[in-house]
Amino acid sequence: MSEKKEFWVSEEESGIRLDLFLVHRIPEHSRSRLKALIEEGGVLVNRNRLKPHHPVSSGDRVEVLIPPAPPQSPIPEPIPLDILYEDDAIIVINKPPALTVHPVRAGQGGTLVNALLHHCDQLSDGGGVL
Repeated sequence: MSEKKEFWVSEEESGIRLDLFLVHRIPEHSRSRLKALIEEGGVLVNRNRLKPHHPVSSGDRVEVLIPPAPPQSPIPEPIPLDILYEDDAIIVINKPPALTVHPVRAGQGGTLVNALLHHCDQLSDGGGVL
């Protein structure tokens, strides 16, 4: 479930950028995450969408709707693989240049890791963290 936060801009905070205001008020999230949230419409100032660089003013009401965090573990996906060799201990794959190897951000799919998790059932039972 999404989390809703509401802030009022103080005199001391007046004039700073919206994204920096949020960094100070919600330190558990990165500036890039908060900037993306602003750009996606998850942040309203006086019920209006603004740009991350927009300065806030004293008395502004800032509403933030933070969506739930996406799953942290990659999800198996049935992505076709060009398998050159496979046995119980090893798999050799001809990876296309455009196929990303692992998720760059949580919840990202369409990667080699997602394909391997689908193809190799026992892979997720290994000793390491994916």
